[in-house]
Amino acid sequence: MAIRKKPPGEEGVAAVNRALTVVVALETSGEAMSLAELSRKTGLYKSTLLRLIASLEQFALVVARPDKKYCLGPLALRLGRSFEATDHLQDQVMPALERLVEEGTESASFHVRHGRQRLCMFRVDSRHSTLDRLKAGDLLPMDRGGAGKAIRTFEQPLSREDLLQMENVVESFGARNPAIAGISAPVFGVGGIFCGVISLSGPIERFTDSNIRKMKRLLITECRGVTTALGGEWPWP
Repeated sequence: MAIRKKPPGEEGVAAVNRALTVVVALETSGEAMSLAELSRKTGLYKSTLLRLIASLEQFALVVARPDKKYCLGPLALRLGRSFEATDHLQDQVMPALERLVEEGTESASFHVRHGRQRLCMFRVDSRHSTLDRLKAGDLLPMDRGGAGKAIRTFEQPLSREDLLQMENVVESFGARNPAIAGISAPVFGVGGIFCGVISLSGPIERFTDSNIRKMKRLLITECRGVTTALGGEWPWP
């Protein structure tokens, strides 16, 4: 029986994928992790993790603490700052939020994961007289509300085929606050990297069927536009 040889570069790509799996695990945990915890979260053997971490430590992307736990290193912070500087996330997202509000939607905001919570990075209040109490800089529960559900859904490694089988807008009615409803959709960057979600939220009584249909259409248009501006590809037709 002939033995199939791997194409040149395939092993290297697999190693990079595994190393980035470690980085993502540390980023989403929000706290330092032991080798055993990393093994459970990534599904990788401890021996494999030690080899990957040794490489990541050389570039200060991961650091080992005195208590034998691991966390992201200073390179992660520099990369985050570089991303904001080069991709101008605020420059792309804020105009989209403003356009949504100008079209008469509910208040528009942009959310990202922040450890075990979600952070409202940007916010534009609607022109309605009553608003939900939310502002840029607020930290909110990850397990309640449409924006949190959308982050948990789309931050997972998903193929284009997977995404095509999923709804691109997540709805929420009274999950975070009984009086508040919202709809949220993802934004992607270069290489399909998940960047965050744009959410429209407000008093639940204004989320009628007709208003939801209109806001969904506008929300998808803006999320697609921001994704394209960030160098990503909107996966839905």
